[in-house]
Amino acid sequence: MFLSGKKIIVGVSGSIAAYKSALLVRLLIKAGAEVQVMMTESAHDFITPLTLATLSKRPALTTYTKGEDGTWNNHVELGLWADAMIVAPATAHTLARCANGLCDDLLTAVYLSARCPVFFAPAMDLDMYHHPSTQSNLQRLASYGNTLIEAGYGELASGLVGDGRLAEPEAILALLEKHFFRRDVAVGKRVLITAGPTQEAIDPVRYISNYSTGKMGFALARAFAYAGAQVTLVSGPTSLPSPDDTIRIIKVQSAQEMYEAAQEHFSQSDLTILTAAVADYKPAQAATQKIKKKEEVLNLELLKTVDIAATLGIQKRAGQLLVGFALETDNELANAMDKLMRKNMDYIVLNSLNDAGAGFAHDTNKITVIDKEERIRQYELKSKQKAARDIMEIIIDKWSEV
Repeated sequence: MFLSGKKIIVGVSGSIAAYKSALLVRLLIKAGAEVQVMMTESAHDFITPLTLATLSKRPALTTYTKGEDGTWNNHVELGLWADAMIVAPATAHTLARCANGLCDDLLTAVYLSARCPVFFAPAMDLDMYHHPSTQSNLQRLASYGNTLIEAGYGELASGLVGDGRLAEPEAILALLEKHFFRRDVAVGKRVLITAGPTQEAIDPVRYISNYSTGKMGFALARAFAYAGAQVTLVSGPTSLPSPDDTIRIIKVQSAQEMYEAAQEHFSQSDLTILTAAVADYKPAQAATQKIKKKEEVLNLELLKTVDIAATLGIQKRAGQLLVGFALETDNELANAMDKLMRKNMDYIVLNSLNDAGAGFAHDTNKITVIDKEERIRQYELKSKQKAARDIMEIIIDKWSEV
């Protein structure tokens, strides 16, 4: 989603970690990017050009000329073509050449010609990585405006353990996505998001809950984090991994716990998005021991849980934005608009269970966004990641008006 249509040069130098470049290229292609691989001569000793060409769907380039007719691989055009260049793995030798402007192969010539952002992901043994000359070259590259991707810690090819491992392809991909998705107006904004279901205890082994997976809320948390916002995610019980390392996740179980966590952070938030499917009722008294199956009928007295949206709507101050979600099965638009007004929200996102592929458990969603001026934006069925981006763009436009 974030890299669709972007033109990315992947430079591969001679390191045992070159096998990871194949995984990186595959991830970039899967994300919708156009990828041009460039290899140093020594990189051929570790991974074949055919492998990278097959994955990238373009010939992997090493020399200034190609074919028997001597057609030129124009380093200037290649440098101008790219939206970003990433050298991964970047060996100590390649880092030194780039840092000192040495231009003795196609990869370094393209680097010196590139007008796009350039990222270096070092990979080498720990003593080489910590050597003053390598650190000096890294600092020099950073001073030129390049982005350095810190080497990882772990077991190295030498058998030593320490810094020098090439960053994982998934981490490199995420960094590139954040680069292209960043929005200046979102940087520094504080965003509070609730996600997932709540569980209201009946006894130590049973609870009242719903089918929410948290996928929509987690997708929104990722989108705003990538845009540059400071995101706090209050999550009910889910099996989802953290959307991003920068996101603060507060795990809760019950509606009361979710309310208390939201209340704690709401006053400092610029934007609050309530995607969580909070239980409307809870048992009046949770049993301390497992309830045995004895009677034909078991009656539970239920009490209303706290209305988080309504409470925060009352507390909302000028400048804050409050976004709610409404999952409906009938009179969808009227019910959503009523909820929007009653709870003093700025926007409400409507889902209908009557739309195939929308609602709980799906990886897709079909949303309608309504604002407090009763303007309606309808979107087609798409992935929850893309639906999250649609919602984020509405907020970005709102922030840009200020």
